[in-house]
Amino acid sequence: MTKIQLTSPQLPKPTGQFSQATAIQASGTFVFVSGMTPRALDGGIVAVGDVEGQTHQVCENIRAAMEAAGGSLDDVCRLDVYVRNMEHFPVIHKVRGEYFKAPLPSSTMVEVSKFVHPDILIEITAVGVVPPR
Repeated sequence: MTKIQLTSPQLPKPTGQFSQATAIQASGTFVFVSGMTPRALDGGIVAVGDVEGQTHQVCENIRAAMEAAGGSLDDVCRLDVYVRNMEHFPVIHKVRGEYFKAPLPSSTMVEVSKFVHPDILIEITAVGVVPPR
């Protein structure tokens, strides 16, 4: 699989850890990762009140899902991020920079009023393409 981070002089530079567009020339397995929340293996919510800690757990959960499909975070092409407070944008993107490297996945981040549990501050869905091995 070849993943290409697209840029255009007609688009503003991204304000965070994402690509304006990502092109994939692929033969492989598409992986659609459901919304990952900051839940640990036992189902408990980690880092209550701490968006940085919760973002780490969410990224680790996405990593585990991609690895279950035979891939890695490098195979992620798209992220949809849902947050309780858009003011957390810089912290979330700092953490994302530890997990996602260039070429970066395309991404959208939106603020929502509620999650399935009041202690959850962030949820991320992902789409990836795992190349044939």
